[in-house]
Amino acid sequence: MTDQQGLPWTDAFLLGFEAMDDTHREFVEVVDRLLTCPDDDLAAAMRAFIEHAEAHFGQEKAWMEETDFPPRDCHVDDHNAVMESAYQVEDLVRSGDVEVGREFAAELARWFPSHADYLDSALAQWLAKKKLGGVPVVLRRNLPIDR
Repeated sequence: MTDQQGLPWTDAFLLGFEAMDDTHREFVEVVDRLLTCPDDDLAAAMRAFIEHAEAHFGQEKAWMEETDFPPRDCHVDDHNAVMESAYQVEDLVRSGDVEVGREFAAELARWFPSHADYLDSALAQWLAKKKLGGVPVVLRRNLPIDR
């Protein structure tokens, strides 16, 4: 088993668009598994990540196209870069390079919070306005208060 810290879910990741929040919970779970699974399970965890990410990123792309989301190209490019890396890393992990798989997982854990805060939050607000008529109100529990 790796000594790498996982990626736990926190309400800080909530964006207020339920379908996206649910998908992001799944994303955090598959990345957490990449970070914490035994080395022998890393190839399977990598495949599970790729399957999740293909569906996740595909859904967001469909939402962007259906609603004519203005900055979609930048958002899609960010997803495509992750997928290109994921496919390359999967091949390396299958050939026995566990270390590169762990490095990729750690990079995903660093990438996700800022991607969600900037690109996904803009999309969540856009979708909420289009589908619900207003921007989401997000209630986050148990977060430290900055003073």
